[in-house]
Amino acid sequence: MGLSDLLDRAKGIVQKRGGTDALKEDAQELKDVATSDASLSEKVKQGAEAVKDPGAKGPEPGAKGPEPGAKGPEPGAKGPEPGAKGPEPGAKGPEPGAKGPGE
Repeated sequence: MGLSDLLDRAKGIVQKRGGTDALKEDAQELKDVATSDASLSEKVKQGAEAVKDPGAKGPEPGAKGPEPGAKGPEPGAKGPEPGAKGPEPGAKGPEPGAKGPGE
């Protein structure tokens, strides 16, 4: 395998993982994990989790997962509709005690 083959393979892997921007995000995330105050075993777990999903923001370094035995969402519970937008960042919710439309 020559140098050009290695370069082509590296380019293919970078593109498969989401391009250079995703690669930069992954590198920053791994840096944050490495410089956190977590134990070495926690850093290994967080680093492995960080590279599973290319370019995605993983848990904050030092953040703990759910407590053992904690329950997740109820089976069959529905989340937001695909493509549905949440509130705008910085938007305020209704005032306490305010009535919604049709009330």
